[in-house]
Amino acid sequence: MDRMTAKELREVALGLEGIVGVHAMNKSELLAAVKKAKGIVDDKKRRTSVDVRTIKGKIRELRSQKEATKEAGDKKKMKILRRRINRLKKKTRRVAMAG
Repeated sequence: MDRMTAKELREVALGLEGIVGVHAMNKSELLAAVKKAKGIVDDKKRRTSVDVRTIKGKIRELRSQKEATKEAGDKKKMKILRRRINRLKKKTRRVAMAG
Protein backbone atom coordinates (compact mmCIF):
# COMPACT_ATOMS: atom_id res chain seq x y z
CA MET A 1 0.00 0.00 0.00
CA ASP A 2 2.92 2.36 0.57
CA ARG A 3 3.71 2.35 -3.13
CA MET A 4 0.22 3.38 -4.18
CA THR A 5 -0.34 6.92 -5.41
CA ALA A 6 -2.56 9.36 -3.56
CA LYS A 7 -5.14 9.06 -6.34
CA GLU A 8 -5.27 5.27 -5.96
CA LEU A 9 -5.50 5.56 -2.17
CA ARG A 10 -8.44 7.97 -2.52
CA GLU A 11 -10.28 5.44 -4.67
CA VAL A 12 -9.68 2.72 -2.07
CA ALA A 13 -10.72 5.05 0.78
CA LEU A 14 -13.95 6.01 -0.99
CA GLY A 15 -14.90 2.33 -1.08
CA LEU A 16 -14.40 1.93 2.68
CA GLU A 17 -16.86 3.05 5.31
CA GLY A 18 -15.89 5.28 8.20
CA ILE A 19 -13.50 7.50 6.28
CA VAL A 20 -14.70 11.09 5.82
CA GLY A 21 -12.97 13.93 3.95
CA VAL A 22 -10.99 11.76 1.57
CA HIS A 23 -10.41 14.47 -1.02
CA ALA A 24 -8.90 16.86 1.51
CA MET A 25 -6.32 14.32 2.79
CA ASN A 26 -2.74 14.03 1.65
CA LYS A 27 -1.03 10.70 0.96
CA SER A 28 0.22 10.02 4.48
CA GLU A 29 -3.18 10.79 5.99
CA LEU A 30 -4.92 8.60 3.41
CA LEU A 31 -2.53 5.75 4.05
CA ALA A 32 -3.07 5.93 7.81
CA ALA A 33 -6.87 6.10 7.42
CA VAL A 34 -7.01 3.14 5.01
CA LYS A 35 -4.75 1.04 7.22
CA LYS A 36 -6.86 1.88 10.27
CA ALA A 37 -10.11 1.05 8.44
CA LYS A 38 -8.76 -2.27 7.21
CA GLY A 39 -7.22 -3.12 10.58
CA ILE A 40 -3.65 -3.23 9.29
CA VAL A 41 -1.07 -2.60 12.00
CA ASP A 42 2.10 -0.94 10.78
CA ASP A 43 4.83 -2.52 12.91
CA LYS A 44 7.90 -1.01 11.35
CA LYS A 45 8.13 2.60 12.35
CA ARG A 46 10.96 4.55 10.83
CA ARG A 47 10.55 7.45 13.19
CA THR A 48 13.84 8.64 14.57
CA SER A 49 14.43 10.45 17.79
CA VAL A 50 16.11 13.20 15.77
CA ASP A 51 14.02 16.24 14.89
CA VAL A 52 14.73 18.46 11.86
CA ARG A 53 14.31 21.61 13.94
CA THR A 54 16.96 20.59 16.46
CA ILE A 55 19.39 19.77 13.66
CA LYS A 56 18.74 23.12 12.00
CA GLY A 57 19.37 24.83 15.34
CA LYS A 58 22.77 23.14 15.50
CA ILE A 59 23.47 24.27 11.93
CA ARG A 60 22.71 27.89 12.91
CA GLU A 61 25.10 27.60 15.86
CA LEU A 62 27.84 26.18 13.68
CA ARG A 63 27.34 28.90 11.06
CA SER A 64 27.81 31.60 13.69
CA GLN A 65 30.94 29.80 14.92
CA LYS A 66 32.16 29.61 11.33
CA GLU A 67 31.72 33.37 10.87
CA ALA A 68 33.67 34.03 14.08
CA THR A 69 36.39 31.64 12.92
CA LYS A 70 36.51 33.35 9.53
CA GLU A 71 37.15 36.69 11.21
CA ALA A 72 39.86 35.08 13.34
CA GLY A 73 41.47 33.65 10.19
CA ASP A 74 41.65 29.99 11.29
CA LYS A 75 41.19 28.16 8.00
CA LYS A 76 41.56 24.66 9.46
CA LYS A 77 38.78 25.21 12.01
CA MET A 78 36.62 26.80 9.30
CA LYS A 79 37.02 23.73 7.11
CA ILE A 80 35.99 21.46 9.99
CA LEU A 81 32.89 23.55 10.69
CA ARG A 82 31.96 23.61 7.00
CA ARG A 83 32.10 19.81 6.89
CA ARG A 84 29.97 19.49 10.04
CA ILE A 85 27.36 21.83 8.58
CA ASN A 86 27.36 19.83 5.35
CA ARG A 87 26.85 16.54 7.24
CA LEU A 88 24.02 17.99 9.30
CA LYS A 89 22.28 19.33 6.18
CA LYS A 90 22.43 15.84 4.67
CA LYS A 91 21.03 14.42 7.91
CA THR A 92 18.05 16.81 7.78
CA ARG A 93 17.26 15.60 4.28
CA ARG A 94 17.39 11.94 5.39
CA VAL A 95 15.17 12.63 8.41
CA ALA A 96 12.68 14.53 6.26
CA MET A 97 12.49 11.65 3.77
CA ALA A 98 12.00 9.09 6.55
CA GLY A 99 9.28 11.04 8.26
